[in-house]
Amino acid sequence: MEIPVNFFMWIMAFLPIITLIVLMVKFQWGATEAAPIGLLITIITSLFFYKADVPLIAIESAKGIWYALIILLIVWTAVLMYQVSDSAKAFLVIREGMSKLFPNELLLVMTMGWIFESFLQGITGFGVPVAVGAPLLIGIGVRPLWAVILPLLGQAWGNTFGTLGAAWDALAASAGLEIGGTNYFTTALWTSAYLWIWIVVTGLAMAWFYGKGKAVKKGFVATLIVATIQGGGEFALSQVNTTIAAFIPACLSILAIVFISKMKMYKDVWRVEDSPIMNRNNVAESVEDLPNMSLLQAFIPYIVLSVMTLAILVITPVNQFLSQFSIGFAFPHTETGYGFVNKAYDSYSPISIFTHASMFLFVSAIIGLFYYQRKGWIVKGEAKSIFSKSIAMTMPSGIAVVGLVIMSKIMGGTGQTAVLANGMAAVLGKSYTVLAPFIGLLGTFMTGSNMSSNILFGDFQATTANLLKANSAAVLGAQTAGGAIGSAISPSKIILGTTTANILGKEGDVLKIIIWITLLPTLLIGLLAYFASM
Repeated sequence: MEIPVNFFMWIMAFLPIITLIVLMVKFQWGATEAAPIGLLITIITSLFFYKADVPLIAIESAKGIWYALIILLIVWTAVLMYQVSDSAKAFLVIREGMSKLFPNELLLVMTMGWIFESFLQGITGFGVPVAVGAPLLIGIGVRPLWAVILPLLGQAWGNTFGTLGAAWDALAASAGLEIGGTNYFTTALWTSAYLWIWIVVTGLAMAWFYGKGKAVKKGFVATLIVATIQGGGEFALSQVNTTIAAFIPACLSILAIVFISKMKMYKDVWRVEDSPIMNRNNVAESVEDLPNMSLLQAFIPYIVLSVMTLAILVITPVNQFLSQFSIGFAFPHTETGYGFVNKAYDSYSPISIFTHASMFLFVSAIIGLFYYQRKGWIVKGEAKSIFSKSIAMTMPSGIAVVGLVIMSKIMGGTGQTAVLANGMAAVLGKSYTVLAPFIGLLGTFMTGSNMSSNILFGDFQATTANLLKANSAAVLGAQTAGGAIGSAISPSKIILGTTTANILGKEGDVLKIIIWITLLPTLLIGLLAYFASM
């Protein structure tokens, strides 16, 4: 690559990203309005400063459209499942039943915003925990804005070893880690140690949001227990089997929260009356308005989702058979005037039809629809309305998702992403290790995927660490831990939540609150990587 890595080129590469942040946070623009502006700036910088031609821009845009369609499939199917449950009044039943199971409202919020999302991230990922979690939280009385923020925080820790290790495998492949080798497991150990920090931050942040210091004090023991199970479990299992390193602790934390709810300090009714994240007026419907539905029946679509996902992803022969059926498109080799090369693809980012998260969501929604119809909780003529509402609710987010993903693909395909990373390394020298997790965070912020961030920067981080004689395992762990944290502030993931929470356009408000929580733990991870490299 012959792209000049200087301050001007670095600023040009950073311009689309800072524009997005300023428009969304400072000027309160929604992602739907901000994404086209960021995309336009990206195209201009690509053509005039990064020597890209129109065919290259068109090809990278086509890649972005394809990838965005895959994301939108998840959005639509998650919204469909929400509409099915909402039409059957299942959320009212869930609210009533969960409130009885968890009389401590803080514990209830943590369960629905952190524990359940952790489980979903362990098996599905791809934004499903946020899309599914937001309406469930609204159902128990959480304000829509906070119903988006809490799942974003709750799912982030599982973004490396979750989805059965997809992002971790991408890092290992990109950085050339030999599976089962010493460096492989050492890197996994560093990664899980970093993520343990974030898990503690997650629990404390949720308690703080719910009721400031009073809630932090009340929820400290619960946070400590859950963080020990999730963080400690992932730390231990990362040295045994990285595929299940997040999934097993996530499952155990579900059992743990049930036992915690029986503890003396949590078994009685307790809540912060003036909690800023709760709006109990929205859940004032009387018990008489509830359908004759059990809590188990209310969770039918989610139970189907969990069982089906586990069966298909964990049972290897089933997974191998169904994974054969995939769709992808061929793209040619491209090259910028600076010699930045994008390889050709016979099948770019193929979607495995029967093992993709959207298929799990769709089947779960349809089974839920038929089940609720059979029980009389949804009248047969209502199915058409459910589908219409789900499409109408998804359409507005399409512009933002397409714009953001095309922007990230063009930046990656023209070398702008590489210049951002290389510029930091060139200026900072060994101090660069402090920013290693921020590189991972940046990659996920842009692409919406820790896996994509690891593919983009894994090799770069490994090469830079070796050149600087830094601790490569600590640096690579910081890369993917930062990428996991970055999933909490990725605009494309935020859109999943604002869509299903029906507050599309409030992405800037979400980002403004949540971005500050991500910066301190990311910096702490960077400092640990730095001291490990001294």
